[in-house]
Amino acid sequence: MSRSYTDPRLAAVYDRLNPPNAADHFYLDLVGDTPRTVLDMGCGTGWLACEMAGRGHLVTGVDPAPAMLDVARGRPGGRTVTWITSDAVRLALEARFDLIVMTGHVFQVFLEDEEIAAALANLRRHLSPDGRIAFETRNAAVRAWENWTPEQTATRVHVPAMDTVDVHYALRSVDGPFVTFETHFQFSPADSAVTTTTLRFMVQNEVATFLAGAGLANVTWYGDWNRSPLSPQSREIIAIAGH
Repeated sequence: MSRSYTDPRLAAVYDRLNPPNAADHFYLDLVGDTPRTVLDMGCGTGWLACEMAGRGHLVTGVDPAPAMLDVARGRPGGRTVTWITSDAVRLALEARFDLIVMTGHVFQVFLEDEEIAAALANLRRHLSPDGRIAFETRNAAVRAWENWTPEQTATRVHVPAMDTVDVHYALRSVDGPFVTFETHFQFSPADSAVTTTTLRFMVQNEVATFLAGAGLANVTWYGDWNRSPLSPQSREIIAIAGH
């Protein structure tokens, strides 16, 4: 989703819309206390990457949106992380990582089968021999997009140097697994911005097929951030896989 945040103003709003939550703490618990090499793919404004680095891990944060990385570099602890502008398909690093994470439903921005396969295969190449990749995607069976209406998503955030920003989502189309929606930002009565995002929704067996195709195995599945088992009714599909 961060590909939409090319406007520096929108990147600045992102943190206010997405404060640290149970998902972030799940990934912090996953990396643990023993120092590890970590790749945060789709790191956005870098809160999680900086938090992991602050706990002694060697962290690389990667995102395709320069405006997001500008925010990341300027946050406390930003100098302790290596920041790279790239997407998951084109990333080419010499380093190999003990843990690769994709948070904030980044996995859903990969739309076509070929892109998903290429992204997972490339990330697998960046794993150390005992490394793991962890990510989540919204369970298509729950149909979360049905709640993405202006009435149900309207919120107001306060951003330094911008004062108040009103934000809401508006569903535009559902075409099979592809859901397109707009994010509306109102900075003042005469100043607004709109981004359009398309996400792909899957169920567990589809995710499992892509993981297997990329050579990722030994998958652990969860249905929520409290590590509850994955069920057909789970809102999240959380996958942790290795070689």
